[in-house]
Amino acid sequence: MDIPYIVETRPDTGLANGKLGIWLFLASEVMLFGALFSTYIILRVGAPEWPHGELNVWLGAGNTVILISSSVTMVMAWASLKMKDWGKHRLYLMLTVGLALFFLVNKYFEYAEHVRMHELPSHSTFFAIYFTLTGLHGLHILGGVVVMLYFLGPGAKMWKANPDQFTNRIEYTGLYWHFVDLVWIFLFPVLYLL
Repeated sequence: MDIPYIVETRPDTGLANGKLGIWLFLASEVMLFGALFSTYIILRVGAPEWPHGELNVWLGAGNTVILISSSVTMVMAWASLKMKDWGKHRLYLMLTVGLALFFLVNKYFEYAEHVRMHELPSHSTFFAIYFTLTGLHGLHILGGVVVMLYFLGPGAKMWKANPDQFTNRIEYTGLYWHFVDLVWIFLFPVLYLL
């Protein structure tokens, strides 16, 4: 028995199939990042000394502003679809992709500086957990960019065939994107400020 894609909420769950699926996926992501954050806390509490000031706080703060802004543009992309404004949707979704790529470029330069200073994962426990957490987060950003580019490219034809289904898929992409941004909001203070 296959589960059809529907845009209406199901009486048994109160959610559309796609929304239930994305929430289940996000629950597994919470467990993944929760385990990594727990590892960080255990390592930090158990360490006799912990480095402070190793990371560029201003770059981290700038990246925080970039990701929060990308959450706003993602909401605006979805809201534009709800108002049947395809042009604004594309503009806001392209802005979201641009902000995500800007974040990744900043992260590249930050990583390059650490590599230049020989501050690799093998340098210390701090850098091992730093590269693990931010690297995994960066992969999640890259995954979100790929999905958004799909909806800007070949997936855009779904808007003409089934606009409600397309709008729902953008909403679910937005839920994922907000999760990725929320992870950074936890990563920034934990790694850069504490």
